[in-house]
Amino acid sequence: MSTTPHSSDGHRSGFVAIVGPPNAGKSTLLNRLLGQKISITSTKPQTTRDRILGVLHRPGAQVVFIDTPGIHPARGPLNARIVDAALGVLPEVDLALCLVDAADPDPPSEALLVERLAGFARPVVLALNKIDLVTKSTLLDCIQSWSRRRAFDAIVPISASQGLQLDALVDALLARLPEGPPFYPEDTLTDRPLRFLVAEIVREKVFRLTGAEIPYATAVTVEAFQEEPADAPVRIHVAIHLERDSQKGIVIGQGGRKLKQIGAAARQEIESLLERRVFLKLFVRVQKNWTRDTRALRNFGYE
Repeated sequence: MSTTPHSSDGHRSGFVAIVGPPNAGKSTLLNRLLGQKISITSTKPQTTRDRILGVLHRPGAQVVFIDTPGIHPARGPLNARIVDAALGVLPEVDLALCLVDAADPDPPSEALLVERLAGFARPVVLALNKIDLVTKSTLLDCIQSWSRRRAFDAIVPISASQGLQLDALVDALLARLPEGPPFYPEDTLTDRPLRFLVAEIVREKVFRLTGAEIPYATAVTVEAFQEEPADAPVRIHVAIHLERDSQKGIVIGQGGRKLKQIGAAARQEIESLLERRVFLKLFVRVQKNWTRDTRALRNFGYE
């Protein structure tokens, strides 16, 4: 990933890592800024497991955002790899956008985040999210508290879900990006292939429609993606991988109802993404203890 484009008549461009604790609203913010959903969301922490790249085009500027998994004190091989993926992006970017929850702080994760940013020599902009859920006095206390933790280049209170102060946030980022030509064409929204986005949509529906431990024991792979002929539905086969046999029954549900619910919700969103009719077939498979199996983690893309 190059972060040093050649100067081009005052045009600004650069890579910005969105980092923060789990459930701070990083994916919601990215989707809101782009005006289109490319990063899945749910109320459960650690929904995002991979880096998601999204490109924001503005007159005279291009911001390449990298949405990262939540930074937290990790337990277990899967979570350790997730946190490594988030922190590993920092040496590659021009600027860090640190996003934290002003309404529901996460002290252990925030302390780890501040610690890991200590050696980051490039600009860091702090966004205090969910200001629609706090009083003015609470927000002022939050700003003062964070100001004592680090000399941030800017602190911008926002609400990603409500779209509050997002123009001010983008202005703060643009002011600190280097000059250079755009990295991507104007019609580029993300560098992720459709198969990845489809798998993420299915995984999001599992997160949202199941409870307890099921979401965290789930990996999703696309096994078939057939787009021909052009006038026929896109045929997609997706495997949902779980850790234990007992989880399989929960995801399938009585009479297959839960799996049908997951499939219907996913198909509707995939059709919106592809702007075509979709035939979606879901399979449920058990891969014993895959979240603790190094080879399985590698096979599922968690290097």
